[in-house]
Amino acid sequence: MFAQIGYYICVPFAWLTRLFYTWTGSYGVALILFTLMVKLVLLPFQLKSKKSMLRMGRMNGKVQEIQKKYANNKEKQQQEIADLYAREGVNPMSGCLWSFLPFPILIALYYIIRTPLRYFMSLSNGVIAKITELAVSLGYVSGAEGQAAAYDQIYLAKFIHDNWSSFDGKFDGLIDLNYTFLNMDLSAVPKDLFSQFPSGGWPVIGLILMPIISAALQFLMTQISMKSNGNSNVNGSSKVMLYMMPLMTVWMGYILPAALCVYWIANAAFSCLQELLLNKKFNAILDREETDKERQKREARYNKMQAARENYNRQLEEAKGAKKPQQPKKKKSGEGTTDAGKVGGRPYARGRAYRKDHYDE
Repeated sequence: MFAQIGYYICVPFAWLTRLFYTWTGSYGVALILFTLMVKLVLLPFQLKSKKSMLRMGRMNGKVQEIQKKYANNKEKQQQEIADLYAREGVNPMSGCLWSFLPFPILIALYYIIRTPLRYFMSLSNGVIAKITELAVSLGYVSGAEGQAAAYDQIYLAKFIHDNWSSFDGKFDGLIDLNYTFLNMDLSAVPKDLFSQFPSGGWPVIGLILMPIISAALQFLMTQISMKSNGNSNVNGSSKVMLYMMPLMTVWMGYILPAALCVYWIANAAFSCLQELLLNKKFNAILDREETDKERQKREARYNKMQAARENYNRQLEEAKGAKKPQQPKKKKSGEGTTDAGKVGGRPYARGRAYRKDHYDE
């Protein structure tokens, strides 16, 4: 099931790589054009994410203030930071998805490179078996185990290229695949060439340098991205991203076919260029937006003060208009309550009927 899913994931990438190889006749140029096309397809989805990441970088000062203010209350700290992001319209998770997308593309490309007859040429297993029988009859020795078995289709594709006259026109979809690029064999695994360094000349030196070049460009791309996002201090997860990714690139570049290094180098180079261009564009946009935002805040503050002043003056005028001179109260004519409540020289409770003989009973 998973193999079938993986096959359908590889199909569009294999078709695109095969198309560029048919146009150019160069496997290395086809991989570079494939990388460029993937970057262009993903660019519209990355634009909003990049703008959000740059805005988050500009908010680092406010975030650090919140962290210092609520250093002893992590729950309150997280709540305040979330409220800050919500007020500014920033999604802190917006860049996570796009950072993981290169990995499935890399895995698909690895299978396209490792099994060119199955994925790159889209041949069925039955046709591949017949091609292998013909190649064996012509002297091809199939890999039995280990790395030789894993890269058997690469060796078979190279054998077909060297003996193309014996295969031409006999199998539909079979392609004369040439792995040579800049006088280097992109199907070779760099770690197997250390014994030929440096006597092997440029074909060996170039392949051994490719993982180092790809790691250096990966390091540069990460630095540019971190600097543009406001993470100038390298610590924690930033340090892992800065150093571990290039080291993994070097390690994988030496144990996998060199064609993958072409993809890494092209991807890192295009990513560096993309970061520089997008940083310049979005920083100008954010500067303009922040200027407009501050002007709107000043105007809102002024309008609020004007409204409060007008409201105060209106209430004052209404108070003056409603105020009238008080007339002195006239006293009621007749006997006062104090006099009416007396019997002789002694007051009595007005709520009780007075009887002279009340205490004589």
